[in-house]
Amino acid sequence: MYKTILIATDGSDLATKAAKHGVSLAKALNAKILALMVTEPFRWLDGNIIPGTIESYLESTKSYAAAVLAEISHQAGAEGVACETLHVEREYPDQAIIDTAEGKGCDLIVMSSHGRRGISAAVLGSVAHRVLAQSKIPVLIVR
Repeated sequence: MYKTILIATDGSDLATKAAKHGVSLAKALNAKILALMVTEPFRWLDGNIIPGTIESYLESTKSYAAAVLAEISHQAGAEGVACETLHVEREYPDQAIIDTAEGKGCDLIVMSSHGRRGISAAVLGSVAHRVLAQSKIPVLIVR
């Protein structure tokens, strides 16, 4: 059925739950995993930026992504599931998820929904919602 499952994570509790679900699904299907974390680039509108701020931001996002992805890789390894990890820096996480899934030949995307409702959902939107709306690859949302 599914041979390569992309697990998109942001490191949150809900994303961790989705990752565990994705690992279990991959084990049951004898599929491999691509664990993906997308971080947004540093944005600063003021020209009076404190020296080292950008470098500090980049280093902290890289180390955080590495730790989150290592945990998924560890879970996969414990279940005997092959796992590749990838950290991507892109302005639009939803598009990065879709592009990566298509580019790496994934046939399922597993991710969490943060469950925003009402005005916050309308104003803030949702990465999961945009992936669902735009992806040609099946998407499994875990709550």
